[in-house]
Amino acid sequence: MKLYSLQGNSQRLDGGSMFGNVPRAVWSRWLAPDAEHRVPLACRALLAALDDGRKVLFETGIGAFFDPAMRERYGVMEANHVLLESLAAIAVTPDDIDAVVLSHLHFDHAGGLLAAWQPDTPARLLFDRARYFVGREHYLRAKSPHARDRASFIPELLPLLEASGRLELVEGAAHPYFGSAVSFSYSQGHTPGLMLSEVGGVVFCADLIPGRPWVHLPVTMGYDRHPELLIDEKRAFLEDKLTRGVRLFFTHDPDCAVAQVTRDSVGKYATRDPLPSLQGETLQ
Repeated sequence: MKLYSLQGNSQRLDGGSMFGNVPRAVWSRWLAPDAEHRVPLACRALLAALDDGRKVLFETGIGAFFDPAMRERYGVMEANHVLLESLAAIAVTPDDIDAVVLSHLHFDHAGGLLAAWQPDTPARLLFDRARYFVGREHYLRAKSPHARDRASFIPELLPLLEASGRLELVEGAAHPYFGSAVSFSYSQGHTPGLMLSEVGGVVFCADLIPGRPWVHLPVTMGYDRHPELLIDEKRAFLEDKLTRGVRLFFTHDPDCAVAQVTRDSVGKYATRDPLPSLQGETLQ
């Protein structure tokens, strides 16, 4: 199995929102804010080329579906669909993708499923051959969101996924399509039914742990639904990955794609051996 990290469209979001109750004097040392107090964030995807030749894409980033006004509001830095360019750089087309696995359906993780915005043009799904995999519990949340997170979802996306005939709702730790190649676990602290995928010796951390600063247990986002629950989930998650030697794959860390988990003598979790990218590595 070969793994590739893929850059998608990048963002700048308010640092206070990204770091919850961490003081600016602290978080600004981790990610330097700009004049508008926004910090740089990647929207990184993971491509796994399985041993049988199938290509599985884990997440699609924010993409370029926003119109110019919304792109400005949410700090999306590029108008072009960067993920498609990253795929092209390794000679992969959207039609080469056999499966797209989504941790959840917030727009910064699923927006790349849609073609780039064009005036007077309806939203259109990409990856026309792929099956789309989403956790069942989270999909039900997306169909009936709470007022607190309704703005995080893309209204046009769910009807398109259902109409495609290629939507698969995942329950449990495995799915027959992947056999033993991919396993799943779930988290509730950020959003109900967040699905965490483990493949090839790495785990896609999604918004449970967006990047290296959030490995430290007390650090959560203002966007998290249940911060205290998330901290408990994060502790169990990190301990498991440390014990088994599974590396962390970060979607939002601007400088690091993959790192190993560490824990010091007083129990503080951190990372070591950061990799800025994966370029066809086999990590198992």
